[in-house]
Amino acid sequence: MVVDRAGGLIRDLGDPERRDAAGDALVALGSDAVSALLRELAHEASPPAWYLCDKVLDEIGMTGFDHVFEALVATRTPEAQRRIGGVFGGYGKPALAQYTTALGHSDPGVRSRSAHAIGRCGENALPAAEKLLPLLGDADEEVASSAGAALVLLGDGVVRPLQRVRRDGPGRLRPRALSVLADIGGESALSDRDRAAVERLLRINLTVDRSVAPNACWMHWPAIPSGDQAGIIAALGLAAPTQVTFALANDVVDSDAHGRLGEDHDCFDRVFVTPELDGWTFAMDRSDEVLRLCELLSSRYGQAQAYYYGAQGDGSAWLVAEDGVAVRRYCETGEGDDELLILGEPLPLERLHREEPGLAPYWDAAEEEQDAENEWKSAAFDLAPRIAAAHGVSSLTIGLDTLMRGVGVLALTPYATSRTLPAGTYRFRPRTSRRLLPAVQLTTMCRRRTAGPGRPVHLRSGPGRERLASGSDGAFCTVLVS
Repeated sequence: MVVDRAGGLIRDLGDPERRDAAGDALVALGSDAVSALLRELAHEASPPAWYLCDKVLDEIGMTGFDHVFEALVATRTPEAQRRIGGVFGGYGKPALAQYTTALGHSDPGVRSRSAHAIGRCGENALPAAEKLLPLLGDADEEVASSAGAALVLLGDGVVRPLQRVRRDGPGRLRPRALSVLADIGGESALSDRDRAAVERLLRINLTVDRSVAPNACWMHWPAIPSGDQAGIIAALGLAAPTQVTFALANDVVDSDAHGRLGEDHDCFDRVFVTPELDGWTFAMDRSDEVLRLCELLSSRYGQAQAYYYGAQGDGSAWLVAEDGVAVRRYCETGEGDDELLILGEPLPLERLHREEPGLAPYWDAAEEEQDAENEWKSAAFDLAPRIAAAHGVSSLTIGLDTLMRGVGVLALTPYATSRTLPAGTYRFRPRTSRRLLPAVQLTTMCRRRTAGPGRPVHLRSGPGRERLASGSDGAFCTVLVS
């Protein structure tokens, strides 16, 4: 029987010597093999690796689509849904009509996976845009989120339909439509009405803003013992400073650290320059000129320091400059050229941390024994925050009890002023904060990259999270995501 043969071939997928022949035979069986393959996918203790069944189903192609759809609807365990859903979403453009129809299914999991599959088709899926739009207001949050993400992937072709939703409603779709528009085109994709009140909400939030420690995976921060924010901005060569909340700044810096560094540059596009915090100003900046900048800043302010800390076990680095001269630079990140960056004599805290396990307080890395080198590297990997605290204030310890004077700003680096920033949305409030305004009407701020007054943006009310969008022209505007 075909079923028995398919079962035997599926078992052979687990044998490396028979795998290729078994896969070819299953593909030749076509739709007759699909049900057996899907049973194996749904069975979490299946002997052959489940991804091999997935691969065979992919090669069988559209002839198995209906069986896959039925299995997706019928399956209930999360792991089986994930496996079968992966097959369902992999058909691409040939299944666009079926995905579009499935957007109306009663099962939210099917709707969500269908929206995700449509998004994977990119601009080829533009005919499905009108069916995706109603799902922006879906009662299921995952469905609404998947629909929004899919529309973003469809690109500029959905801007006009989304603008129509913003203009004419229905109201339940408008908040997420605004977020999608901002993700696609930034400020330039928003209407004048949607830019009408952005300034007010961010300005109001700034009046109650509190210092928050950064939580990025990779943190770089020059530290200067001064409250001269304008002078520090000028010395760093930054442009177009825009007042922002701590939550917004941290979100932007984290986003840039994850996705904005490339082979052609090794610095951030945007820098968060904090207000004065316990007498210090921090610049959340990664620059390939950090040595020159710290020496310049220390010549003006007596001292300047710069730190790097990889919160995911990616090491530490520190640089201390006084009166225009770097007195110490040390780097321990696991990279082969770390020792080439060493300058000056060990700092007191470095010596202390070496003496505790019995290591020499002064050392030559080229001559140190391997065991001693390994012990020191392990200790130095997490040392940057302690070095920073010993020499002033660590940015990782700032909080509600930190004395704050002024308002933080996001400013553009010299590199960023010569290029276009990506569209995107960012939080401007901590996830744990309570809403400060009644959920009747929210307003926020929009500031262009170039100097000049911001243009406001109007937002619909409702439960949600506020986010700030960075436009393709470098503008910032806040949007509400329901």
